[in-house]
Amino acid sequence: MKTDIEIAQEALLENITDVAGRIGMAPEDLELYGKYKAKISDEYMERIQNNPDGRLILVTAINPTPAGEGKTTTSVGLGQAFGRLGKKAVIALREPSLGPCFGIKGGAAGGGYAQVVPMEDLNLHFTGDFHAITSANNLLAAILDNHIQQGNELGIDPRQIVWKRCLDMNDRVLRNVVVGLGGKTDGVVREDQFVITVASEIMEILCMASDIADLKERLGRIIAAYDYQGKPVTAADLNAVGAMTALLKDAMKPNLIQTLEHTPALVHGGPFANIAHGCNSVRATKSALKMADYVITEAGFGADLGAEKFFDIKCRMAGLKPDAVVLVATVRALKYNGGVEKSNLGVENLSALQAGIVNLEKHIENLHKYGVPIVVALNAFVSDTEAEIGYVRKFCEDRGCEFAISEVWEKGGAGGVELAEKVLWTLAHKESHFKVLYDDDASLKEKIETVADEVYGAGGVSYTPAAERQLRKLEELGFGNMPVCMAKTQYSLSDDPTLLGRPVGFMMNVREVYVSAGAGFVVALTGAVMTMPGLPKKPAAYQIDVNDDGMIMGLF
Repeated sequence: MKTDIEIAQEALLENITDVAGRIGMAPEDLELYGKYKAKISDEYMERIQNNPDGRLILVTAINPTPAGEGKTTTSVGLGQAFGRLGKKAVIALREPSLGPCFGIKGGAAGGGYAQVVPMEDLNLHFTGDFHAITSANNLLAAILDNHIQQGNELGIDPRQIVWKRCLDMNDRVLRNVVVGLGGKTDGVVREDQFVITVASEIMEILCMASDIADLKERLGRIIAAYDYQGKPVTAADLNAVGAMTALLKDAMKPNLIQTLEHTPALVHGGPFANIAHGCNSVRATKSALKMADYVITEAGFGADLGAEKFFDIKCRMAGLKPDAVVLVATVRALKYNGGVEKSNLGVENLSALQAGIVNLEKHIENLHKYGVPIVVALNAFVSDTEAEIGYVRKFCEDRGCEFAISEVWEKGGAGGVELAEKVLWTLAHKESHFKVLYDDDASLKEKIETVADEVYGAGGVSYTPAAERQLRKLEELGFGNMPVCMAKTQYSLSDDPTLLGRPVGFMMNVREVYVSAGAGFVVALTGAVMTMPGLPKKPAAYQIDVNDDGMIMGLF
């Protein structure tokens, strides 16, 4: 069996100008990064603003398990299937982070015969967007520390610096560091922290900003620290906005690549959904809607994280109205939720499937609350039996969902035609009545508790004393009308990764709350979720190499 990277490297790619031509773009609408990658010009995005919007389809999933779900693979395969049906479709995805590529999760280009390519470029440096974000983030940190060193005119309290440095790598030893050691000219000694680049507020801002002017305004609102009187000190106060914008100017432009079957794909931005809002850039999604009749996008991790934030943050703030949701599940993952060991998932087990399907049931119930029609896509494995597939099909149809088998990993777009036809039928026959889960004028606690109750199924929410103080302060500073971004483990509906299936009655534990003032939301950290991941005992980096011909091996 061929690996994902072998399949990608054997593919015959089209010149990106030809891919763009399929959706009416001219070569001058692109800024080329070689033959197979390009950024879309600002002039083109401005020119298409009066085009009618296409239909917006979100792909989400059940909670991730070691058995695999295949959300990105399904997104790519669905786009390829639309192409096979003669439909004008564009895929809008997030960019992968280097951290997981070298860690345990791998890349985010899809898999099998449903991938976006060039896969190696995408999973590594791509067009440099993440490097630009890292540089802009750390420039602000450097300017802040230099301001304190040069006399601290703004009266910044070194104990109340909230801006963290970042690095796009899983590096646990950087979670807590001490900076400024050495002589007098080496800075002021203080404790500091690093987050992974995908958790930086700069990433969040890039994905929410509509244009350069909006980007500069959002960057200026970043709260980097508080002064001795407890008042916020912003990036604008530190005179950092212009230089940060210069670093991000090109990164603001969406990237265009292709699938294995030459379907256009806009891949731009990449905040994690377990520690940020988990969606590709608003700019890419809105551009895609002007470029095609159908736009397939995805949100990170399970629907309790990605879909909730896509709806309650991205759609709310950008004015997007999704037309349908594809909810991805596998028989194997559902049996894992039912208590089956990973080594035994290939054996038919209807009792375990019945026990674990409650996880899918909860996600269906949650998505119904947003008023968007649902199609459940069962990502097929050869070990799935007719009895197991039939059970899941009936379970979904009994709950008002359309259902389709997806075989895109093995068959590419041809394996997604059934799913594409079911999505098209849903768009034609089921109207979306999209609504968000809570009102803007609810208190921050009410918003947190609504998500915990309605989406996670919690029995209540507990707050540390620090979180209580932070909530009060943020509302006093005028941030109470913002949506909340829940930072939570992706592996469970709860904040405990060991609670599988559909846990009920648990307490959700909020340990810290802070504002991403530029992005426009308040982040609530729950449980033990980390904003700087670590590498596993045997990281994926051990398997990655380059052969004598310059071919990269071992990426997945």
